Parts: sequence; C-alpha cells; structure tokens
Amino acid sequence: MVNKIILSAIRQPFLVALSVLALIAGGILALSKLPIDAVPDITSNQVQIFTVSPALAPQEIERLVTYPIEVAMQNLPNVQEVRSISKFGLSAVTVVFDDDVDIYFARQLVSQKLQEAKADLPPGIPEPELGPVSTGLGEIYQYEVVGDGYTPMELRTIQDWIIKRQLAGTPGLAEVNTFGGELKQYQVLIDPQKLLKYDLTLRDVIEAVANNNANAPGAYIEHKQEQYIVVGVGLATTMQDIGNIIVKSEGGVPIFVRDVASVDIGAAIRQGAVTINGTAEIVSGITMMLQGENAREVVTRVKEKISHIQETLPKGVKIVPFYDRSDLVNRTIKTVYTNLTEGALLVIIVLFLLLMNLRGGFIVASVIPLSMLFAIVMMKLTGVSGNLMSLGAIDFGIIVDGAVVLIENAIRKLHERQHNSELMAGETVQQTLIGSFLEVGRPILFGVAIIIIVYLPLLTLQGIEGKMFKPMAYTVVYAITGALFLTLTYVPVASMFFLKKKIREKESPVISFLKPFYHKTLLFALKRKLVTVGGAIAMFIIAIILFARLGGVFIPTLDEGDILIEARQIPSVSLTEAIHSSLMLEAELKSVPEVISVVSKIGRPEIANDPMSIHQSDVYIKLKPQEEWTSATTKDEMIAVLKEKMDRIPGIGGSFSQPIEMRFNELIAGVRSDVGVKIFGDDLEMLGKIGTKVFAIVQSTPGSADARVQQVEGLPQLQIVIDRNKIARYGINVSDVNILIQTALAGTEVGRIYEGEKQFDLVVKFQKDVRSDIDDIKNLLVPTQNEEKVRLGDIADFMMIEGPAEITHSAGRRYLVVESNVRERDIESFVKEIQQAIKENVTLPAGYSITYGGEFENLERARARLTIVVPVSLFLIFLLLFASVNSVQQALIIFSAIPLAVVGGIVALWIRDMPFSISAGVGFIALFGVAVLNGLVMLSYYNKLIEEGMSVRDAVITGSEIRLRPVLTTALVASLGFIPMAISTSAGAEVQRPLATVVIGGLVTSTLLTLFVLPILYSIFEKKKSEQE
Repeated sequence: MVNKIILSAIRQPFLVALSVLALIAGGILALSKLPIDAVPDITSNQVQIFTVSPALAPQEIERLVTYPIEVAMQNLPNVQEVRSISKFGLSAVTVVFDDDVDIYFARQLVSQKLQEAKADLPPGIPEPELGPVSTGLGEIYQYEVVGDGYTPMELRTIQDWIIKRQLAGTPGLAEVNTFGGELKQYQVLIDPQKLLKYDLTLRDVIEAVANNNANAPGAYIEHKQEQYIVVGVGLATTMQDIGNIIVKSEGGVPIFVRDVASVDIGAAIRQGAVTINGTAEIVSGITMMLQGENAREVVTRVKEKISHIQETLPKGVKIVPFYDRSDLVNRTIKTVYTNLTEGALLVIIVLFLLLMNLRGGFIVASVIPLSMLFAIVMMKLTGVSGNLMSLGAIDFGIIVDGAVVLIENAIRKLHERQHNSELMAGETVQQTLIGSFLEVGRPILFGVAIIIIVYLPLLTLQGIEGKMFKPMAYTVVYAITGALFLTLTYVPVASMFFLKKKIREKESPVISFLKPFYHKTLLFALKRKLVTVGGAIAMFIIAIILFARLGGVFIPTLDEGDILIEARQIPSVSLTEAIHSSLMLEAELKSVPEVISVVSKIGRPEIANDPMSIHQSDVYIKLKPQEEWTSATTKDEMIAVLKEKMDRIPGIGGSFSQPIEMRFNELIAGVRSDVGVKIFGDDLEMLGKIGTKVFAIVQSTPGSADARVQQVEGLPQLQIVIDRNKIARYGINVSDVNILIQTALAGTEVGRIYEGEKQFDLVVKFQKDVRSDIDDIKNLLVPTQNEEKVRLGDIADFMMIEGPAEITHSAGRRYLVVESNVRERDIESFVKEIQQAIKENVTLPAGYSITYGGEFENLERARARLTIVVPVSLFLIFLLLFASVNSVQQALIIFSAIPLAVVGGIVALWIRDMPFSISAGVGFIALFGVAVLNGLVMLSYYNKLIEEGMSVRDAVITGSEIRLRPVLTTALVASLGFIPMAISTSAGAEVQRPLATVVIGGLVTSTLLTLFVLPILYSIFEKKKSEQE
C-alpha cells in the first residue's frame, strides 16, 4: 500500500502540486477563522440556579429555598453532582452534568425541574434564575464608568440603561453584569407615629400605593370612521404623584401618602460594592462571554462597541477598562508562536548541518509549515480551538522525522550511485530515488503510525484532564498525519524535481567526528554485552526509585501575569466597614512599585451571579511585566511582598491566587484553593469543631499557604420569635406580623416608576431611623381584629444570636471545607501528610466523613485514568512493531527502547526539580512513540543487510554506522524542537515545560539505547536464532 501511494504521487506530480496549493489556501483561511484563547476551557458542564430573597437568613434560605431545588435536581439524568451554598439573602445551586450533555439541553432539563420545585417554595420567594451560559473563562472584559460631578447612583443608572443595553447585543456575549454604585429606587418611607396618628395600618399604605399606580387598557372605540385605542392613564410618574395618592378618607377629608410618609429617591439594599486603587467606590461592568466563543474576537467586538457607546454617553462620562482577557491571550499566543518559530528554526538548522545538503534540507523544512496548515484545517473542521495546549505542544522535529529518514536515505543512495559505475549504468537517477523511497517507505509508515497511535488513548481522557489534553492530542495527531501524507506524496515529488541533479553528499563535521568514536565504543560494548545491558537495567531501577520521590501536582500553574487576593473579614462586618477596610488594603497594595491598579469586588451585585458575602472580596491586582519588577524576581516573592502589605491592615486575611485559576477551582470543585478538605455531617456546630482541628493540622503542615477554615458561624442575627399564644389572644395571624417585619425593615416592592425607557422599583418601608434601632422595632404597632393595635415587643421575643454565615451542601449533605494553597512543595505529598495526620489526630463521630477536593482530587482521578491509558498505548505500540517486523522477538528488542527513554524523562524531571504532573505524563506518552521510531528504522536495516548475505555481527556494525546520521538527526530535531518550550519563561510556559523536559531527557537515553543497547540485544537474539536454525 505504501509503495502504491509513493508511486502514484510520482506519476501525478501536477495533482500533488495542486493539492499542496489547496492545502496552503485552505490553511490560511482556516487560520483566520480559528477560535483563539489562552488555555482550554476546563470548566465542568454545569448549570447554576440563583434565588435572591433579601430578607431570609442562611438557615431559612437552606430550608425554604435550597433544599427543595436540590431535591428536584437530584433525579435529573446524566448529573454528576449537585452542590449548593446558602447565604443571607441568596441560594446558589450548581448542577454538574456529564461533558457530553448539550448545555442548552441541560438548561432545559433544569428549567423543567424548577417549574416543579416552585410548588414547594414558600409564597413571596422571587423566581429562581439560571446563571448565564458562560464558564470559568467567561469574564473577558471589565470596566469602570467614571464621570466628574456624577453621583454613584447616576453613574449606575447610565451603566444599566445606556451602556449595558447597547453592549448586551454584542455577538458572543452571554451577559453584561453591573457591579457597584447605587441602584436607584423610589421609596415611600413611612413614619410609624403618623400611622398611629391617622389610625392607619401598614397594609393600608401598601394597598393604596399598589392600587393607584397602573394604567388600564380600554380596547378601542370607533369615532368618525377612525379607530381610537383607549388607555386609562394612572401611572405615577413623579414623587409628587406618589405623595398625592389617597390612603384613606375620614369624614370626607382625604389622608394622602405624603401625610404619613416621605417620598424620596434612595438606593436599594446592597450586598456588595466595588472599589479601586484605595480612592473611592466605582461602578463597574462585567462582560460574560458565551460558552464556546472565540475570546479574542469577542473582546475585539466589545472594544469596538464600547468606542461607539462612548459617543452616546453624557458629557464627562467615560468607560475605562481595568481587565482585558485579550492581554493574556496575546501574551500566551506570543509564547506559543515564539516557541514554535524558534523550534522550527532550530530544527531547520540541524537538518542542514547534519544532512549537509541544501536542497534536501529545504524539502524537509517545507514539510513543517505545510503540516501545520493541515493541522489548522483539521482543527477548524473538528472545532478544536487554538490555545496554549493545542498549539504549544507541537514539536516540528517529531513531525518531520519521517521526511528526514526519507530524504537522508535518498541522498545516501544518490551518492552511492555517483560513486558506483555499475549502478550508474544500470539505473537512472529517477530509478535510484524511487528505490530509496520504497526501501524506507514501510518503516516510515509504521514508525510514524506508532507516534500517532500513542496519542490516540489520550482522546479517552475525561473531565478536566480530557479538556486540557485532548486538544493537544488532536492537534499533534493532525500535524503528524499531515506530515505522513506529505512525506509519502509531496516529498518524493519534490525530491524527483530538486534532487535529480548531481548530488554531493558532504559528511557533517559532527558525524565525521562522532563516527570513529562511535565505531570504537560500539565494538567495546559488543565485547561486554552483559555489562552494557546490565547497566541499562540498573539505570531503569534507579529511575523508578527517583520517580517515587518526585511528588506530584495536577497541572503546573499557568502564570496569568496578574494576582487575585481572596480577602476575608469577620462575617459580622458591615458593608460600610468592609468598604473602608478595602480602600485601606488597596492603598497599601498600590504602594508596591510593580502594581498598576487594584480593584476590589466586595460581596455580590444586586443581580447575584457569584455567591459571595459582604465579608468576602476578590481583590484584582494588575502587575507590570515581570521584566520590569524590582521588588521581587519571582511570582512567589511578589506574593510575599503583597502579603506583607495585606498583613498591615487589621481584620483582613486572605489567600493568593489568579483570576482565571480561582474561577476554575471554584466552578470545578466548589473550592477556590489548591486543596480542599471537605468534612460532611449534619450538625453545624460539630462540623465547626472538627473543622477547627483539621485547620490546625493543615496550617501546620509544611508547604501550606493561605490556609483557612470555612466560617459557618459568626453572623449576628436578631431573631423576632412570635409568641403564638399572645397573637391568638389578640386574633393576629403570623402572616400579619411577618408582613409588618418584612415591609418595615426590608421593604416591599409595590410597583414601578417609569422614566421614558428606564424603570425603577417603587418600595414601601419604614424610615431609616426606625429600621436601625431595636427599641423602635419593638414599638412597631400590629393591628388586631378589633381594630386596636399592640406593640410588636408585646407579642414577640427579641433575641440576639450568632447564626451560620453560610451553609454548603454536596449531594444533599451539609459539609464544611478547610482550604489551603500549596507553595514550594508538590500537592501529592502535601495531601498525603495531611491525610495521615488527620487519621491519627481526628476522631469522626458516626455519620461524619472526610473527602479531599481541589487540585489533588483532579490529580488522583487523572492518574487513575493514566494507569489505563499508558498500558493501552504500550500495547498498541507493540502490536504495530510486530506488524512491521513480523517477529515477537524483534518487536520486543525495539520495544526495549521505552524503558530507557523513561529513564531520561524521569532524570530530567529530577534534575530540574519538577514534580510529576499530568503534563509530564503526556510527555512520557509522546516519548514512547518517538523512542521506538529510530529503533524500527535501525532494525529494519539490519534485516536488509542480513538478507543480502552479511553475518549478524557485520550487519549490526555496518548498519549501525550507516544509520548513525539518521538516528542522530531524528533525535536531535525532535529534542531541539522542544528546547524553546523547555527553557521558556514567557506566559503559559509553566504548563509546557514538564512535557518538553520529559521528551528531551527521554530522547537522550533512548538514542543511547538505539545506538548501543539495541545492537547488542539484536546480535544476542539473532545469533541464537541463527545457531538454532
């Protein structure tokens, strides 16, 4: 089959040329449309449900809202996990589906179940809403709205009704959220003393305002052959209109709303705020990208739209960005481009130096861009985006291995022909070239097929590791497949054209120097076969011992360039105090020379899409490029500098992360740190006690950083406990008392006020001074059935307690989490030490259990998957080797390259002090295919020489010396292609370095095996075979 492909291509060069031109055109077109992002989106396939009920405490939210929704979601098909968090005024339930479930179908399933769950929700609970169709990579662009002379409420109104509305229509955006500023409300602020004076109840005012703020449809009438639409206009449009609403009439004298209340414009109750640079509060906008969109294109569209929106804003108002995802995307893609370009240049230089033939080197080098274009076309067709993982792991040296072998053999054969008169007389240049192609065509096919086949099991990876490494596997397979087709079609045709003239095979100075040394060393090794093989086995054993001491992490952390602090204060902190502390922290952080800006998001916005409380804040720190740093040289040192600044602010603690990293951790595992110890149980108090013990263990473990225990208690609550016996005596219903409490303190929405296209809530509540004093609350009057009034304090008990700040669930069970980041240590050994300490020092009551989440959970799951994937890869390699050489014995000889390749990879990781990671694991898998390629080519040549009549020993010596150049060339180009990746310090290089390190180290030892151990093994087993025959 291989021969037919080569011969067909040679017979139809015009068709091959047209195909190459079509590939170039298609590749350029595909590249212009390829989705680009910094990293693969590893967020799980999930739907979030948010229910905002501003007046309910956490335990009420859990009981009345969260639990019914959780129960409804448990029986959905293809659900991996249902987890939730209940906080003051907010329920957030996350339903995680299998990855193969369409996100829109998943949302439809959740919506249907929500309709069923609504029947179990108490009256008055707002409608649950689904989170946006976005992911952990969704927050692509954030900005502040600034304007001299404008109040926070005015800027918020401009953001909500001018900027947001225009920006929301941008293609690729799922949602535009507003955070910060003051949400405008029309407020009817009741004076309870005046209610008493006019003998009115709170319900009277609520009903009056609600019933006197509406239009009435009157259909239409016909008048003088025309149709007139009839509308009864009763909407209040001004504060004066609201004040003039009649509540009651006594003896013909109307009592107006203005008589018992003041009508004013105020701000809605806030659960959060945004501050910047230690100066003031700001109004911010957050754009959320639609799942699966091209980040760079969407950001470009957003910027273009904002430039147009800017022209429509009131004078003096500006949109100023403070977070732009395209910065990270551009820096990461620049890293990929630099690594690929430098790798390609190194490969080309080595090709010319070792082949010592300009025309042959040019042919091989041209395969690099062509195979890359082929890969890009396939990526576009199969929906693989271009990012750090999919593009960054391509090694052009591996890609051109087949072409190197083909061209090297052709050059050598042409040189032999020119120095052999019989060959010159017996065959033409074209026949010599065709013969050289056919001679190595089969080994090339099987060798490249082996490289491809080792990547295929990676396509079975699931979860996060699958989303991380599947794009890489697809891209590499596409590129190598394209290179294989080009090697069997384009390269022979190009060779027939460019190599038909006289060839002068100049031996590389490197090869000239190494050949005599290699000849002597090989003879020396052949005389001491057992010592050489024994040495190789000893190296393998030592490497396995080293491997056990490497430790492990899931994936090296991508340096995003910026830092995020998850700051925390005591749960009882007020919003005013939280803002004050945040401004102090920002001022301290801003004093660091490397800090460009600091933005703090305190709590959550009114439209909740992030379940944070007032005592929690995300502090975004934008840094200068690392080459401009003077206070620190590494990210860890910079974190230490910033932590020292944070420690100066009393009452604030926090953990350090990065914007995307934090969001990924939170959405994937429900925790925001590297490691999360989850303690499951029913009683919050007992969970708190166990959590305190576990926290002490975690915090004292070497490597722990930013450790914290979830604060389940500590939120002060004023509980108004209604005495049922007393209200029965007065004929009062519980609902009457609850309505009074809710309206008086939280407020009741009774309608909307429209200002043109804008609309604002109309809310009835008591005046602020009444709402902030407990004695005034006790003095609130509750109407009885006999039209008398009784003090709230006379029918209810007032108790100050410390309630839960938040309650978290997973699979319907309560849990508490102890979190920690890990620095200067691998996560695997860190967690194992914690597990042992907890086992020895913490006794769990019946019904309580502990699990370990975060990055460690991902590592364990991925490692378990690799224990299946790696053996499958090895088995497939052996099958292909057997199919190629038709001998189990010879297949095993070639297969022996893998253990020695593993030796180099492990030693390289150990020398560079890198723990084992899934990135390194993928490097080992890639290494397996490359390790056996040269062995296959070498052994195939031994067999050919023996068939021509050489003895086993002569065939081994002669074949090894002749194959020295292609072996070194393929090994060098493969390893050099990875060198820029291995030594890069640019954005995103952290993820690539382990993979590149493993391949380079493994190629060193596998090449030594191919040159020394493989000839020895072949001579041993083939000699025995010939003796037996």
